[in-house]
Amino acid sequence: MVKLNKIYTRTGDNGTTALADGQRRSKADLRVETYGTVDETNACIGLVRQHTSGALDGMLSAIQNDLFDLGADLATPPSPEPLPYEPLRIVASQVERLERDIDALNAPIPPLKSFVLPGGSAASAALHLARTVCRRAERLAVNLAAHENEIVSPEALRYLNRLSDFLFVASRAANGDGADDVLWVPGANR
Repeated sequence: MVKLNKIYTRTGDNGTTALADGQRRSKADLRVETYGTVDETNACIGLVRQHTSGALDGMLSAIQNDLFDLGADLATPPSPEPLPYEPLRIVASQVERLERDIDALNAPIPPLKSFVLPGGSAASAALHLARTVCRRAERLAVNLAAHENEIVSPEALRYLNRLSDFLFVASRAANGDGADDVLWVPGANR
């Protein structure tokens, strides 16, 4: 369990940070950038929740907790050496819960006939921001996984991909189940 007695340690003053297994990496390291962007996604969802309630807010609360799990997963690269603890990993049931939530939110929403512009309600606009930050986290995770000696679990990648889908559907749900969506009109301002 996490215990934080002192917030500053000065150990990062040289531009490095510790992964969960204790190894030091540059703060510009791709793994650190990836889990930092997951944290940024979580902060965006915290802002979204200032404008949500009910079932959607409950779903977002669960996602915020999952994103800490995902950050821990990414901050603990698999190692041939056994760790003194069981590393926290994203599991299939977390992805499956997102899929169930997507299906539940999407059921009353009519199909799209155009792309949606970020906007409408405050909640919807904030969900679109969270979606784009999540997509950046996903791109970084995919890039990290492509590097030799860097492993990202398939479930972590699936979770990020599904989360951006969830955030898109949630943005439509927050816009009166799509009734208040702002649609793209191609070439409208020519």
